[in-house]
Amino acid sequence: YLSRIDLELDVINSKGYPSYFLVLADLMKFCRLNDIVTTTRGSAAGCIIGYLTGINTIDPLVYDIPFERFLNPMRPSAPDIDGDFADDKREMVIQYLTDTYGKENVTQIITFGTMKPRAAVRDVGRALGISYTKCDKLSKLIPTPPQGKPATFKWAIETSEELKTAYESDEEVIRIINLAKIVEGNYRHASVHAAGVVITPTPASDYAPLQWDSDHKFVISQYNMNVGEKIGHVKIDILGIRNLAILGNSITLAETRHGVKINLQNIDMHDKKAFELLSKGRTMGLFQLSGPAMTRYLVEMEPNRVQDLMAMVALYRPGPMANIPDYIKRKKNPKLIKYITPEMEGWMKDSYGILVYQDDLLYSVLNLAGYDWAEADTFRKGVGKKIQSVLDSQHVRFVDGCVTKGMEKDKAEEIWDLFVPFAAYGFNKAHASSYGMVAYWTAYMKGEYTVEFMTALMSSESNKLDKIAEAINECKELGIAVLPPDVNSSYFDFNIENEITIRYGLNSIKMLGVDVIKHLISSRKDDGKFGDLQDFLKRMAKFQGFNKRSLEALIWSGALDTLGNGSIR
Repeated sequence: YLSRIDLELDVINSKGYPSYFLVLADLMKFCRLNDIVTTTRGSAAGCIIGYLTGINTIDPLVYDIPFERFLNPMRPSAPDIDGDFADDKREMVIQYLTDTYGKENVTQIITFGTMKPRAAVRDVGRALGISYTKCDKLSKLIPTPPQGKPATFKWAIETSEELKTAYESDEEVIRIINLAKIVEGNYRHASVHAAGVVITPTPASDYAPLQWDSDHKFVISQYNMNVGEKIGHVKIDILGIRNLAILGNSITLAETRHGVKINLQNIDMHDKKAFELLSKGRTMGLFQLSGPAMTRYLVEMEPNRVQDLMAMVALYRPGPMANIPDYIKRKKNPKLIKYITPEMEGWMKDSYGILVYQDDLLYSVLNLAGYDWAEADTFRKGVGKKIQSVLDSQHVRFVDGCVTKGMEKDKAEEIWDLFVPFAAYGFNKAHASSYGMVAYWTAYMKGEYTVEFMTALMSSESNKLDKIAEAINECKELGIAVLPPDVNSSYFDFNIENEITIRYGLNSIKMLGVDVIKHLISSRKDDGKFGDLQDFLKRMAKFQGFNKRSLEALIWSGALDTLGNGSIR
C-alpha cells in the first residue's frame, strides 16, 4: 500500500493535479454528509489516493486495478474522474459547487446534436416539401449500426439492399439523399450536456462565451467539452443515476424503520441473501443486472463473490459476451481453467483465464511484448477503434515484442487473433468493478431490506406504469402484497404498511396532479381521515385545482372504494 501511495502521489504532484483531487474529495464528502449515494465510473477506481480521500468506492489493491490506466507519467491529458450521483439529488450537488466556488465560476456545458442519416432525410424532405409518409418510410430503410460503429449514408447504402435500390431508381430519393449527405454530421441543435460541469478560477466569462439554457434556469458554456478541454477547462462529470436514488431512498427507509445505520462501504461482501436472490433470478431493479438474458446467465453462474458481478458487467457486451458460457463452466469446474501462456495467470486468475477486461490486454502487451504504458495506451485506443493503419503497426509491434521476449511467433499470432475482436468492446476493469460493486449494493439492500428496497423502487418509477406492474409482480414472488391506492391510507409515494405490505402511492395515479395530492394529504393530516364520499368532496372542493378529471382519476384507480356508498347532496 505504501509503495502504491508513493507512486501515485509522485505522479499527481508532479503533474500539478492536487487541487483537482481536493475539489472532488470535498464534493464527495458533502455527498456523504447529506446521504447522497455516489460512485465513480471509468478508470478512476484504479487510484488508491482517490479511494483514501473518499472519491472512489473501490480499493484498487483488493481488486487488482492498475493506476496507470487512469494516470501515468506519460499521459499528456488531465485525469478524468466521472461521478455518478443519485438523480433526485443532482441539483443539490451542483448547487453545492455553485455555493462553494461562486455562481460566476460554475457552469454547465453545451452539447450539440448532429445530423445523422435518419434525421437528415426527414429534415431535407420536409424542406423540399416532400410528403412526410415518404420521408418516414425512407428513413426507416436506414439500418441501425452495430454498437461502436457510426451511422453514415455510405455504410447504410452498402448495408441495406432495399435502400440501395431506392437510391438507384427513385429520382426523389436520389435528390433527398444527395442533399442529406451534404448536411450529414453538421450540428442540428444545442442542448445541455447530461453530466458536464466546469469550474473556473475566475468568472467563466473570462474563458468562454456563455448563454442561458433553453428553460432560462442556468448559464451554460457555449464551448462543448472537446473545445473546453483544449482551452484548459476542467470538466467534472455529475451524472444523475436512477438506481443510486433507489439505493439511497431504500437506505433511508431501512434506517428509519429499523434504527440502524447502513454504510455501504462496510456491508458484508458475502451476504447470503444477496447471492441467493441473484442465483434465483430475482434481478428486477438491480443495477446493471436486470434483463432476461443477463438473469439467465446469473442463474446458470450462481455467483458467490462480487468479482463475478464485476465480470458480468464487463462481459455482457457484444464482443466479450461470447465468453460468458466459458466463464461459467470454468467457475464451476476449475479443471477447465487454462491460460494461453503461463505468465497470463498472473493477471487473469480472477477471471479463470478468460479475456474479460481491457486491462487483460494491457497487462498482456506490457508483460509479453515489452510495451511501456504510453505504448499500451496507443495500442488500446487504436485497436479499440479498429483503425486499420494502427492495427497493422500494432500487430507487427506486438508479435515482434513477444518473439524478442522468447515466445514462439505462432503463439504470439494466436494471442493477437484473440485481442482484435475483443478490444472494440472491452470495459476497463476499474469501470466494471465500480459498477459491479453498485450492482452488489442493490442486491444486498434487496436481500436484507426487501420491503424497503421495493418501496423505494416503485416510488422512483412512479411515472412508468409498465415498471410498476413489473415491480408488483416481483413483490408477489417475494411474498409482499401491494395494496391499491386509498385516499385514507396512501401518501405521495409508495409507503410501507408492514413487513409484507406496501401501499400504492398517489403519485402513480394518472391524471392526478401533484398539487391535488399535496392538498389531499394536508387535509387528512389537519382534519383527520375522510369519513365518506360526501366528506371527501366537501373538503377537497376547497381546493381550486380539484376538478372532474382529478375525481375520475381517483375513482377509476380505486382510491375512493373504502369510502363506501354515503349519500351525496
